[in-house]
Order: sequence, then C-alpha cells, then structure tokens
Amino acid sequence: PMPARPVTPAEIAALQQRALEAAQHSYSPYSHFRVGAAILLHPDDRQEGAIVAGTNVENASYRLTSCAEQAAIAMAVTLYGPAIRICAVAVVNLNGAACMPCGACRQTILEFANPETPVFYPGANGEAVATTLGELLPAAFRLSPE
Repeated sequence: PMPARPVTPAEIAALQQRALEAAQHSYSPYSHFRVGAAILLHPDDRQEGAIVAGTNVENASYRLTSCAEQAAIAMAVTLYGPAIRICAVAVVNLNGAACMPCGACRQTILEFANPETPVFYPGANGEAVATTLGELLPAAFRLSPE
C-alpha cells in the first residue's frame, strides 16, 4: 500500500460534503439509517486525487445490505480500476448518530489503504472524530505481511 499522506482541512471538508450528498440518496426503507461515505484516492495518472462517494443500500434480507463505504469503494474500482489506493475516508449519517465504519467495512477499506489512513466519522455526541484505520482495526487480517 501507498504510505499515508497528510490530508488538508479542505480535503476533509470536501470528503464530508460528498458523503453528506451521498447519504441523501440512501435506500434505507427498513432501518431509516441514512449513511454516506466518501473516499479520497491517492492521485495517479488516471485521476487527480478523486473523491468517490457511496451510500447504503438495504435489502429485505438484511444480510444483503450494502454499506456506504463498500459502495464508494466499488464505485472507485469501477471508475478507476483495481489499483486504486485510498488516502482518506469520511463517513456521515443523516440520523445524528455516532457512525464509525463497521468491522467488515474496516477490512474492505484496508484492502485499498494502510493502517495510517485517516478515517473521519461522527462520534457519540455529534463531535467529529479523526482516527486512523489501524486504530479502528488493530488486528487486521492480511494474506501477506507488509
């Protein structure tokens, strides 16, 4: 994975705004928990630090629900190919609740990021939380050592 790079306040704000816009399109008729996620990609010759967003899509068979983070990653791979590398992640919701990435999303993010990748999400009292993927997933599963 690419090494982490500093993320600017403007990039964080843009990530949060794109995640908020994505949450507006949530398909959540069962839980009514509307989530949006946005990922900032490391720039390369195909995109200049693109931001890609996704939203949660629920299903009557709850296990088939797709998380916003996974939707954003799937869209980024669709648009830019399997070599994408995530520089930062932001998650928001329209429910005023704490909302960090779930365990499955943490593992999915790690597939395209590294433990130092910054993750931003709303905390328990509505405050913005900034952490790293490694802090959220300290014993990550890897097929090969780094």
